[in-house]
Amino acid sequence: MPRDTLTPEQIVRTAVELLDDEGLEGLNMRSLGKRLGAAATAVYWHVKNKDDLVLLAADRVWHEVELPQLDAADWRGTAAAMADRLHAMLVRHPWLVQAIGSHLLYSTGKARYDDHLLGVFETAGFAPEEADRAAGAVMTYVLGNALGAATMASLSRKLRRAGEDPGGRFEETMAKAAEVAEPFPRLRARLDTAAATGYADAPDGTYRVGLRALLDGLRAGGADSGAGAA
Repeated sequence: MPRDTLTPEQIVRTAVELLDDEGLEGLNMRSLGKRLGAAATAVYWHVKNKDDLVLLAADRVWHEVELPQLDAADWRGTAAAMADRLHAMLVRHPWLVQAIGSHLLYSTGKARYDDHLLGVFETAGFAPEEADRAAGAVMTYVLGNALGAATMASLSRKLRRAGEDPGGRFEETMAKAAEVAEPFPRLRARLDTAAATGYADAPDGTYRVGLRALLDGLRAGGADSGAGAA
């Protein structure tokens, strides 16, 4: 595809698809050009470098998150919806968690999300600094919970590139982890139960229980004021 028929929209959309399939380590101008049916030089005509491409791709996926209506009467439900939609987006695009840790990212998509999340708490009566802390706590919690999916995606790609079977290696690792856990009574009691999970997985329901506990602990006026929003 000649450079004059490529568009920034095509390039960024294809970059997201490539990142979803191959992760940050699989993104380069040559592989992107191949997917587009164009030379790498044609891509450079529209995008400066890989870092710029990651920035644009990140902005695109942040815009995928739908923003619920602000609701002072049910601000915890609104905050939960914001968290859930962000978590779902990060699981769809696990490379973004990696990018947050390795790139300097900023975008209108993230700014849009951040501003609305602050609005959830300010609408509920939180002072600006309280809203900052509450929004930061929610963001940190969601990012931490999305780390497992990002880890699994990255490790699976690494093992496949090395010619190994990811499933087999994870099973082998879990078996070794079970041996290590044997001397510890609480871990040993869980090895043959539903609480035992796969590599990098948390027990079922962990995300939901933790998010509910986090939001239940947030209130306008601070933890000691007793003046919490309903």
